[in-house]
Amino acid sequence: MSTFNVPTREEVSANNQQIFDNLEKGLGFVPNIYATYAYSETALENYLNFANAKTSLSTKEKEVVNLAVSQVNNCVYCLSAHTAIGKMNGFTDEQILELRGGQASFDNKLDALAKLAKNVTENRGATEASVIENFFNAGYSKGNLVDVISLVGDKTISNYLHRTTQVPVDFPEAQPLAQTV
Repeated sequence: MSTFNVPTREEVSANNQQIFDNLEKGLGFVPNIYATYAYSETALENYLNFANAKTSLSTKEKEVVNLAVSQVNNCVYCLSAHTAIGKMNGFTDEQILELRGGQASFDNKLDALAKLAKNVTENRGATEASVIENFFNAGYSKGNLVDVISLVGDKTISNYLHRTTQVPVDFPEAQPLAQTV
């Protein structure tokens, strides 16, 4: 059982209240994981700046990484959120399941990306040379590699925050991968 409640707007700093207002306007709600970041005076703003920073990866490619990393880190919150976001970006349920497993039989380039994201996360950065070579052979650059690793870090932060706090999931809950295959 979580010892963390989801803080309300009134329970966070003035700066975080403004961020809550912007999230409410943009998304229609403040996701529980974002609200949890707001326990800190600075973490929510810092995380959102990091998560929304420019990258060489497309929105779809970012979701490939987010799904693979969240599966490795077993974060039901992020799997649930990124399943919904993945669908909004055109992935089917079947494709999302594959991406969670670190592969994409439906697209060779995304397959190399999913395999890289999974391998980086599983091996904590000690990525296998063959996986990196496959990534480059799929058409990605060294800059893309750096952006993928940055995104792995970004997603791991949220994975760890949820795994530690266990705040309620406020997206349709993704089922465990083993039960969905």
